[in-house]
Amino acid sequence: MPYRRLPNTDAARIKALKAALDKGKTLPPFSLSFSQHSLRKLQAFTPAYEHALKLQKQSFEQQIKKNNLYKEALQKARLYISHFIQVTNLAIVRGELSSDTRKFFRFNGNSTTLPSLKTEKEVIEIGEQIIVGETERIRHGVTCVTNPTIAVVKVRYELFMEAYNYQKTLQKKNKLLLAKLANLRTDANQIILQIWNEVEDKYKDLPEDMKREKASQYGLSYVYRKNELHKVRFLETKQKDIG
Repeated sequence: MPYRRLPNTDAARIKALKAALDKGKTLPPFSLSFSQHSLRKLQAFTPAYEHALKLQKQSFEQQIKKNNLYKEALQKARLYISHFIQVTNLAIVRGELSSDTRKFFRFNGNSTTLPSLKTEKEVIEIGEQIIVGETERIRHGVTCVTNPTIAVVKVRYELFMEAYNYQKTLQKKNKLLLAKLANLRTDANQIILQIWNEVEDKYKDLPEDMKREKASQYGLSYVYRKNELHKVRFLETKQKDIG
């Protein structure tokens, strides 16, 4: 025998809510198979749920869209920071800059090893170190690092930070919308369960097949278990062969 299965996706919940809502719009109260109290809850809730779904979808799509621009800004910042450090190291090797130059950037004075720039955190920290350090060097009137200059590096760094902060804002917004949606899903489940229980109670004295048929018009979903489904298909096939 088929069993009732409550919706477990947003699309299925909306379908169930709208099926009941359509009945509430087309049938007079005395003909409706669930209570007016449930209908009022349904009418107030469904638009809010749909709106929340729309907002979360838009937020997620915007986050994905902006993520490509963010990745590009991150890659550019990483590249310019790396090039600046490499150029500084080469100038030190050639004797054009003192090895003490690295101390302004909080690097080991004798090491030519490039710092790791794999993570966002590392790019942010190292970028800030070289910008602050080179600005301090310039105040002392020493030879500036060029190709790239710190001004060019700073532009790329600030573009990255702008994209980084915006992306974090989008992520926070999407997280809040997801949390709100999770609460609304709980409310949707409760409303659907209440309506479905009322509908089935209305038709409880009817034969099972007729009860399911009537209830299905209100959006109730019935499915066969796997072993039952095989039997149903077998009987349908056998009936077709006979016919």
